[in-house]
Amino acid sequence: MVTNDKPRYQQIKDFIYQNIRDRHYKPHERIPTEHELSDKFQVSRMTANKAIRDLVKEGLLVRYPGQGTFVTDLKVESPLLEIKNIADEIRSRGHVHSSKVVKLEAVSATEQTALKLGVQEGETIFYSLIVHQENDQPLQVEERYVNATAVPDYLKQDFTATTPNEYLSKHCPLSEAEHVVEAIMPDESIQQLLHIESAEPCLLVNRRTWSTGQLISVAKLIHPGSRYKLRSQAVMAE
Repeated sequence: MVTNDKPRYQQIKDFIYQNIRDRHYKPHERIPTEHELSDKFQVSRMTANKAIRDLVKEGLLVRYPGQGTFVTDLKVESPLLEIKNIADEIRSRGHVHSSKVVKLEAVSATEQTALKLGVQEGETIFYSLIVHQENDQPLQVEERYVNATAVPDYLKQDFTATTPNEYLSKHCPLSEAEHVVEAIMPDESIQQLLHIESAEPCLLVNRRTWSTGQLISVAKLIHPGSRYKLRSQAVMAE
């Protein structure tokens, strides 16, 4: 029997949550039944049921009639319509953000990149390739082209101490954004950067951002499909 000052249903919630966090209960695995939990904590099945219902509402568990209650496929969730700094996003979960700068250089705009960024082909633009990590685990490959005229000091920044998103938001306040989301299979370079196998699909977010009507950057944000998901929420007019 587990005893402390918390309500019994909260003790059961904490017990289940701890086992999920420590991966004693893994995604898609069935957790103990209400009867087993009520016996363990010496409470009614109604109390065990309340704890499980709360965790279902929080998205940690899912119930299948006649089969039991299972751990959901836990993935990091990010808002799609909101331009959010990935470092803040990671810290909001109580985790540590770090980054590795793979490339940071001036390049000539190809025809395709020039069209997307709204510059002339052959014009000098800035390029960065950065891997963002959550608790030292790769979570996002950020490949970004930046309008050098609009952001002349981009290459001088230490992107292990700040993120491109944070820097650009301060110097070129966002006025408009475009997102295109697709599923892709990773090429060899992405597999190495994200530490994933070739068979694991990835989520690609193509993002363009404007400031006061001027295109500032074009980015590809690539995430391992097993560890990341996006959500979109819109308020509809009545």
